[in-house]
Amino acid sequence: MDAKEILNFCLQRGLLIDSEILNMFAKTTDVESVKIILDKIKNNTNQRIITKNVFYENKERINEFFSELPKEKAEKLKIKLGLSIEISREVSRLAENSNPENSDGSLIPGNVKVVSMAQMPGKKLEMGDFVRYFRNRFSEIRNFLQEHPELDNLVSINKISGERQGVSVIGMISEKRVTKNKNILLDVEDLTGKTRILVSQNKKDIYEKAENISLDSVMGFKCSGNREILFANDVIFPEAFVYERKFSPKEEYALFISDVHIGSKLFLEESFLKFTDYLNGKIPNSNLSEIKKIKYLFVVGDLVAGVGVYPNQERDLLIPDIEGQYMKVAELFGKIRKDITIIILPGNHDCVRLMEPQPILDEKYTWPLYELQNAVFTTNPSTINIGSDESFHGFDVLCYHGFSYPYYSNNVPSLIVQNASIDSPDKIMAYLLQNRHLAPSHSSVQYFPSEKDPLVIRKIPDIFVSGHLHKSSLSYYNNVLIISNSCWEDLTPFQEKIGNKPDFCKVPMFNLKTRQVKILDFEGEEHKRKIEAKGLGNNSEKKENK
Repeated sequence: MDAKEILNFCLQRGLLIDSEILNMFAKTTDVESVKIILDKIKNNTNQRIITKNVFYENKERINEFFSELPKEKAEKLKIKLGLSIEISREVSRLAENSNPENSDGSLIPGNVKVVSMAQMPGKKLEMGDFVRYFRNRFSEIRNFLQEHPELDNLVSINKISGERQGVSVIGMISEKRVTKNKNILLDVEDLTGKTRILVSQNKKDIYEKAENISLDSVMGFKCSGNREILFANDVIFPEAFVYERKFSPKEEYALFISDVHIGSKLFLEESFLKFTDYLNGKIPNSNLSEIKKIKYLFVVGDLVAGVGVYPNQERDLLIPDIEGQYMKVAELFGKIRKDITIIILPGNHDCVRLMEPQPILDEKYTWPLYELQNAVFTTNPSTINIGSDESFHGFDVLCYHGFSYPYYSNNVPSLIVQNASIDSPDKIMAYLLQNRHLAPSHSSVQYFPSEKDPLVIRKIPDIFVSGHLHKSSLSYYNNVLIISNSCWEDLTPFQEKIGNKPDFCKVPMFNLKTRQVKILDFEGEEHKRKIEAKGLGNNSEKKENK
């Protein structure tokens, strides 16, 4: 198929097409099918710039478009486009080592799909891997930013002339400093070159945006100036938007926990047993009809205290070996009724590498967990879809333990002012949604430089859930529900020393039909009194005590 024919067709329809997609379309001889797909993308997604990201973000709709073509044509076209894996195939609802059946042979209730999980390439790292990693990350996030209409007259940095002009550029921040006149000066680079952008302190709104830019993040800038220096008139973040909130036709509930820290002397086992009793309908005066509709439990990292996580940790452990800790996890999680699907991913205390993305829990040490018949194991981070059926696409839940969060709470001015690490971890999570990346700065986490950056937020989730900071908080950002989890470990000497105010044993319960979120409280009254006596109590949230 002639690329010119595609370009003429797009011109007639008022579409712009990315060169990568154009080249893929040009490889197929099925002219009419290509035109049908382009028309449907235009009419059903309101997209006018066709990039590969359009296919990723509208996966369900695009798959429907292909399903309307004759099957043979659809499959050939998807293969030609290189989209068959991304669009057609989803990882099965259970990871490879999980058992999809109950002991009686029946399927586990609940509809769970692993939409995206990180692949773990077994290769030796080379310097070139880091170069490709950042170049590919830049290209992906640049595609997000190109959708923003504010960035008019968009040019590559090497196309900026020596004459003063109004242009927009997209670049990665390589350096950021404050001049002696209190202006912000940014070194910004793209794949073609490097420039400097000055943000004047006299432009207050723009200056505040620029203050919150992290190194290595990819930004859009509306500017005036020349190749020597540009002056910012606006700063554009990639941004994550959900344009319409979903509501399931069926009433089901999803619960979220993290930072259980089983094996620690400070693990609040009595409260956790109260939680399992609640799930099994054994707590007096509980709403049994509501409890029966709980179908999903997300465990977002740090199931165990771990071994050797910090110096002299052995003195703080009740269970001193890692295998024993996971045996205890399996014992406690095994008490949960089997029609609740438990989705489990690792955190920094678990028996996997600290480098992100973290793989699924290693069966060598966590084999007792793999005997649970209702468990799904996935990577950190990953996106899980729950509650879908023939008439409803379900909710996409982005799960990330949150190891990068302290870096941003200590380095982003607006997050420092809001005490984000102590009081409002949801503000950090909103900031990362704004950047479309879970750890944009090179030094915020240890990471594996894979060809496709697994920390880029490609598919905008309906729910974004994390832990790590031991603080319970809820909010919305651009219609994305943000959930930060509390912990099941008592106040540690380190937290007490620095004045941290963790929350304990709080469980958000999300109603898929109404979107109502209720906070279930399993913290014992005696423990609450002890914490309040230390001056660290927090009664700012409405909770339902159990």
